[in-house]
Amino acid sequence: MVYRIDQVAFGSLNLSASYTQLIITTMIHLYSSIKKLLFSYIVRKHKVVACLTLFLITNSCLLAQVKTIATDTIVPAKGARKEQLKQIKETKVKLLSDSGHNEPVKSPLIDTTIQNKYGDLLNDDIKFNPKYPVWKPAIEVVGINLFTWSLDRFLLNQDFSHVGPTTWKYNIQQGWEWDSDRFGINFIGHPYTGSMYFNAARSQGYSYIQSIPFAVGGSLMWEYFGENTRPSYNDVINTPLNGAFLGEIFYRLSSNILDDRTTGGERVFREITAGLIDPVRGLNRLLQGKSFRRTTKEVYQKEPLNITMFAGLHKINEDNKTVFGKGPTEMLYNLQLDYGNPFEERYRKPFDFFRLRTEFSFGSGRKLLDNLTGYGILFGDNTHLGKLSMMYGAFQYDDYWDNKTFELGALGFGGGLFTKYPISKTINVYTNAHLALVPLAGYSTRFGPDTSQVRDYTYNNGMEAKIESTINLGKYASASFVYYYFLLHTTVGAAGINHISILKPRVTVQVIKNLNLGFEHFIYYDDRYLKGLPGIHSVRTEQKIFVSLFLEDPQRKGRYN
Repeated sequence: MVYRIDQVAFGSLNLSASYTQLIITTMIHLYSSIKKLLFSYIVRKHKVVACLTLFLITNSCLLAQVKTIATDTIVPAKGARKEQLKQIKETKVKLLSDSGHNEPVKSPLIDTTIQNKYGDLLNDDIKFNPKYPVWKPAIEVVGINLFTWSLDRFLLNQDFSHVGPTTWKYNIQQGWEWDSDRFGINFIGHPYTGSMYFNAARSQGYSYIQSIPFAVGGSLMWEYFGENTRPSYNDVINTPLNGAFLGEIFYRLSSNILDDRTTGGERVFREITAGLIDPVRGLNRLLQGKSFRRTTKEVYQKEPLNITMFAGLHKINEDNKTVFGKGPTEMLYNLQLDYGNPFEERYRKPFDFFRLRTEFSFGSGRKLLDNLTGYGILFGDNTHLGKLSMMYGAFQYDDYWDNKTFELGALGFGGGLFTKYPISKTINVYTNAHLALVPLAGYSTRFGPDTSQVRDYTYNNGMEAKIESTINLGKYASASFVYYYFLLHTTVGAAGINHISILKPRVTVQVIKNLNLGFEHFIYYDDRYLKGLPGIHSVRTEQKIFVSLFLEDPQRKGRYN
């Protein structure tokens, strides 16, 4: 009888089936326990009073649970969508935000088989995001290549785009080479194209792993048939692998923006913004009708996202080992995205946690994108050692540096460890360390970068190590130390070994609320040992003064950035 009453009560609130079943089961167990404890009392004392007490206790617990449930479902009969969505977000912030244990407290309201501890889906809902037949993403990959080739051939009239049966036969017969394209084309342009191949499948219901073959296929098609030059080793490595890296990040960011429960101007804004971040997904949403559908519940995986923006002055010193010396001064803009909570205890699939940081410089020269660096987890888990919280796993790394001092592009795979140590309630030390193999890297020659339209760098392989550590003094100040090391063996170019180090100490001080004033000292070390030549050693320094704005996810605490 109690079970039926509870079912009716929860049905009237239109809660999700998983929530309903969970609370019903909890109440059954609670009822049984209380019944056993009071059984002897019922026998010895007044049965009517005891039964009434039991009924009140059980149902008061039930009502308490009902009041604290956080659901993401819109109920058509309960008022305007906009107001319901606002209440849903406020409830999640109130009940499912970080506690003193690095994550929201364990809640019976969360089904951890389908949700993270913030109340969001661990995977896209397959009912609303079905897997389309394989021929659909395959045709779209072909379409991406035809569209790109048409731009190169008829709009830009690029020499390499003059293709036909003769060039196709030549490419197939002559085989592979290391190409001479510009640095930005090979280490940014090709990976971005690879991200479009990848998302042709990812946005049609395919997983991260299942989407990679489409990026490989798109790259092979382009190498053989999209250019009149021989297919290149570096492109078929960089395009699909770094393409998957960027593609999954674009897909995850657009999922955090999209919300099919919204309508009106908010919906239009979300669709356009997500489409700009992931154009292929935006196109597919139009073709699939997803841009216009309205759901009553959340249907995409989401994770907490912290955003940090920097803007300021960038001093590039021409003399070695100087501070604010002679040299150009540029404007800088930097954007850093921290997706996911590394200290939420759960097993992770590819890119459930990542960091992407990009910096632009304006003021001198043609190079605007100064650097783009990041890492994303492939698989990993969490553990504790006393107060020390840890996440460990396998990661993919992407490094791109293209400035007046040096060019460096590196693709890496290796292991990483993230730690958090609370010194007090408001002071935390965050540290992460990485060691990875680098199957492909491009690095500027001993003459440095130039503005020519041909290759001014070497191809390499080797290894990389990184360490980043930050101490946050509450919201008032922070001090960080970043060190990157690359050991690269040149495979195409002047034979030799390159030791590259990048050191970046930084401090920030709060100005007001989330607005901070900061200073960063950048040091670049280069030690080259080329075969048959004396060693070459150089040091370059830069200084950056900036204002930063830190936007912490409403459900996060600890200022992880």
